Amino acid sequence: MKSIFPLLVFPALVLAEPGKPLTIKGTIKSADPVKMIYLNYSVGEDRKSDSVAATKGQFTIKTALEEPTQAMLTIKYDKPDGKTNTRVERKMIFLEPGQMTIRIKDSLQGATISGSKANAEFEKLNKLGESYDEAMQALNEPYSKCYEQKDEEGMKRIMAQFDSLSKEKSNKVTLPYIVNNGNSPIALYVLKQYAGYDLDPAKVEPLFEALPAGTKQLPSGIAFKNQIETAKKTAVGAYALEFTQNDTLDKPVSLSSFRGKYVLLDFWASWCGPCRAENPNVVKAYEQYKDKQFTVLSVSLDQPGKKQAWLDAIHKDGLTWTHVSDLKFWNNAVAKLYGIQAIPQNLLIDQQGKIIAKNITGEDLHKKLAELLP
Repeated sequence: MKSIFPLLVFPALVLAEPGKPLTIKGTIKSADPVKMIYLNYSVGEDRKSDSVAATKGQFTIKTALEEPTQAMLTIKYDKPDGKTNTRVERKMIFLEPGQMTIRIKDSLQGATISGSKANAEFEKLNKLGESYDEAMQALNEPYSKCYEQKDEEGMKRIMAQFDSLSKEKSNKVTLPYIVNNGNSPIALYVLKQYAGYDLDPAKVEPLFEALPAGTKQLPSGIAFKNQIETAKKTAVGAYALEFTQNDTLDKPVSLSSFRGKYVLLDFWASWCGPCRAENPNVVKAYEQYKDKQFTVLSVSLDQPGKKQAWLDAIHKDGLTWTHVSDLKFWNNAVAKLYGIQAIPQNLLIDQQGKIIAKNITGEDLHKKLAELLP
């Protein structure tokens, strides 16, 4: 909800939210006139998006937060005379209850931010990982060239370099920060970055339990504890959680109905580019092993009202196995049951219903199936 209350000196955006009050006072000195300032952040699963205009280079935003929260600050400038493009600047910051001051001169990237220990720690962390970020950023251009030239081997090679850098940054920057800065106001945020979307409870839970009790009792701490518990229930070696969801003909399908077969439980969506890119590999595996007690069960995270897009993608990609969805996007009941926060993801389930592998794609999928079904 957006509410703008003009004051005598400068406008203020006041958001009626539960929690401790936060006031952000900002000044902007720029050759280009400022059109609007936007603040976007999340509270749990709710996304907040609000805006405020600046008057005489000043603005105020008032809200409330339960805890330090990552946010995107965006400034949109008016089109300068003779220019057709609107200049937009974005900067990720950390909000914290209390009073914050943001001073912007010429560029948002060089802004001076005070009043938030969380943001100061965030900037410190970014500095520690700067060399890795720059190295990964440098891979974008060669990857784009390979994509344009349809050089799949080149893309795989660059992605391997990216993954290697990302893993090294995680082990040499992110993990040491968590271990040495447990009392940091962003410790939980950094731990979640370390955990990633495919959370390994054996590695992550001890780090979480070492955090201060107050951090673990924050709303995001409680939510993350629940994610860890879900990850335990869906880890390799656990029995796959039972579910029933409707197929493309609105007939209920249960996971247990596939007992006796190896099942690749595949989470995807018609709108997901990486999912669609992996589909030919899954089709190849299905065609090769479908007569050897192997099948695929796909769960789509397509959006409400987008059933036709889901069906069209199934037919276009030649996905001739069973498909289910409740068309609730990220609130898909099966996705939530399995703690899915990013796609594509998959789980390989054996004939007794036990999870024996997770997130195996490309040649790794074929190697695993060849091992199981010679």
